[in-house]
Amino acid sequence: LPARQDSQLLIKDLHFDGVPVRIYLPKEPSASKRRGVIFFHGGCGIFGSIRSYERICQYIARKSDSVVASVGYHLAPEHKYPAQTLECLSAALHFLRTAGTYGVDPARIIVCGDSVGGTYTASVCQELGGRTDIPKIRAQVLIYPFLQALNFNLPSHQKNAAVAFLSRERTVHFILKYLNKDCSLKEPILAGAHVPESINLKYRKWINPDLIPDAFKLGYKPPLPALFSPQVHEAVQELFEPWISPLLAEDAVVCALPDTCIVTCEHDVLRDEGLLYKKRLEDNNVHVTWHHVEKGFH
Repeated sequence: LPARQDSQLLIKDLHFDGVPVRIYLPKEPSASKRRGVIFFHGGCGIFGSIRSYERICQYIARKSDSVVASVGYHLAPEHKYPAQTLECLSAALHFLRTAGTYGVDPARIIVCGDSVGGTYTASVCQELGGRTDIPKIRAQVLIYPFLQALNFNLPSHQKNAAVAFLSRERTVHFILKYLNKDCSLKEPILAGAHVPESINLKYRKWINPDLIPDAFKLGYKPPLPALFSPQVHEAVQELFEPWISPLLAEDAVVCALPDTCIVTCEHDVLRDEGLLYKKRLEDNNVHVTWHHVEKGFH
């Protein structure tokens, strides 16, 4: 669909290394180079578009006087994973390298996304954190991000299991659709049957209800251990990759991440993933600003 007009913004449809991008540039002349925002939209990797997030991106561009690049990565399952992550990475690299073309200060570019857009944001920042051949990303903004696929029995999963718009069951259903897997795997994954004990033990230091503040665990009942299924584990190997589960990245990667803003919502199954990532970042001396929306939902 054509861009929705905005009297304060110049809007351009472009391609960054073959990836569709819509750029929002403030019309008002600026005495210095502006900040830049790379935006990855949500939608589980199978919904959403540049157009459906247009008002949000226009609002960000106007209110922050920034140049916003909204990335229209191609959707699964027609475009198979990890096409989405790779396209987000390509678009981000292109913008970092050509920022001056759009009047942007390359030292003041942030990456931002909601839901799976937060996953792509985390993945892009993890991939680029150690690079010295491109400008450093100034900050990342993760808005109720999806960050791990090992444990679907954290307190927020239990508390918000049936909350619209993203229930606990729908979360796993959409992940399987995104990865083009058999949706009959949903129930064993919800129970945790896809995770062998060795992996559970390895990642307990990062994905563990004990790491969630007590205020978020009222009424929580730890589930019984699931019976491990090698067949299910073999079918969903992608769930253990940092591009799907950024919480599993090693400390050497996490410590190189930029300043971070994390937004969580109380009535959201993904709430605790944001809390766990916040702790991981802080443990690795990354500066984190955290906003918790008490009445918010996904």
